[in-house]
Amino acid sequence: MRDVAQAAGVSPMTVSRVVNHEPAVLPETAARVERAIRRLGYQRNEAARRLRRKGQPTLTIGLLIDDLANPFFAALAAAVEDAARLRNYVVLIGSSNDSLRREREMVAAFCARQVDGLILVPVAGSHRFLRAQLALGTKVVCVDRPADDLPVDTVLVDNRTGARNAVRHLLEHGHRRIGYLGDRKDIWTIQERYAGFRDAFADIGLEHDPELVRHGPRSRPAAARLAAALLDLANPPTALFTTTDLITMGAIDALHGRADQVALIGFDEFALADKLNPPVTVIAQDPVAIGATAAQLLFARIEGDTSPPRKVLLLTRLVARGSGEIAAPTPASRSRFTAPAG
Repeated sequence: MRDVAQAAGVSPMTVSRVVNHEPAVLPETAARVERAIRRLGYQRNEAARRLRRKGQPTLTIGLLIDDLANPFFAALAAAVEDAARLRNYVVLIGSSNDSLRREREMVAAFCARQVDGLILVPVAGSHRFLRAQLALGTKVVCVDRPADDLPVDTVLVDNRTGARNAVRHLLEHGHRRIGYLGDRKDIWTIQERYAGFRDAFADIGLEHDPELVRHGPRSRPAAARLAAALLDLANPPTALFTTTDLITMGAIDALHGRADQVALIGFDEFALADKLNPPVTVIAQDPVAIGATAAQLLFARIEGDTSPPRKVLLLTRLVARGSGEIAAPTPASRSRFTAPAG
């Protein structure tokens, strides 16, 4: 305001009156102040303005996800932004990359900017550090994964049932050697999907083969390498279940150009899944519904909802397109999948 006042030849108080649309300023004086503001390129800092008005919301929320480059989280973030825009809120977005240290740094940065609430995809580990913010009145909603040590609203997907349905579908098409490709084992959603993988075998009284289980890839190239290693085994899988969209795409890379047909079902929809040959069967969840539900819960809390914390569980659906319906090889053709004797 001092810079503008000097440029316009008025007092800082006059500048304050003009930007706050207060009366008692001559029109020609107000016009001179507005010209100085435009010339200097200044604009009002809404966050600072609201902070000076004690008790007023800042009209900002923080959204911390795993990886914004992941299509699932990108769609979730877009849904949160859409819900915020309807309420004239701005969303600050960050990625944790599943690092607890980075998560704490990003949460601290959001809270330092006085956000009215947080939507958080929790990293594995304790979240007791957030209790101080909860005590200060910051509203928190967890999404995609729970934070067991926080009494907050949570929006989850029934990952275990979705994975169980996927593997059961493969079993119904005759497959018994089903390879599993999963993200890190400490991620809650992956734990649930691996449990569903095991459940499907248990349902028919079978044990899965631990040799066909791989955990850890966080990128498409890493997933492709692990998938190729599975397919190159002496007794390879006849089907694959993949637990994320990026891992599914890596598995497709590994399958490309191989003579033997291997069935595939991936968890998460992804772009062009229906255009491949064969089109990819997936367990679909709705990131838009997840994000919109989390935003609805958060804004309800910001607006005064004091009811007990809620857990919302959303369902998945199996989208059969072809890759998951490839039948297991018959005994006569089984030699395609096994190494020659001796």
